[in-house]
Amino acid sequence: MSDTETAVPAQGKETSKPPRRSREVTARLGDEIYERDIRPQVEADHHGEYVAIDVDSGSWAISDDLRTAAKRLRTQRPGVIDVWLLRVGYRALRHFGGRPIRSAG
Repeated sequence: MSDTETAVPAQGKETSKPPRRSREVTARLGDEIYERDIRPQVEADHHGEYVAIDVDSGSWAISDDLRTAAKRLRTQRPGVIDVWLLRVGYRALRHFGGRPIRSAG
């Protein structure tokens, strides 16, 4: 974790796991990993599917279901702490009413 990243202590029981990153830092790192490493591999054939990204390792999993993507990632990386979730081809993970918000790119 760099000097500019802020860690947020885990809530609840004391564990030996490292502290969680803030949501903002996790989002920034997840977006960077997606744009750099994942988007070129998934954008054409997986539009609308969900990607779960471990921002520490860069490992990721994809599925047409949000929970399945997260479960697949946790199967690959059981100790994962900071996970960023996004939907291929959309700026938002979900939408409420109206039309979904699609990416401009």
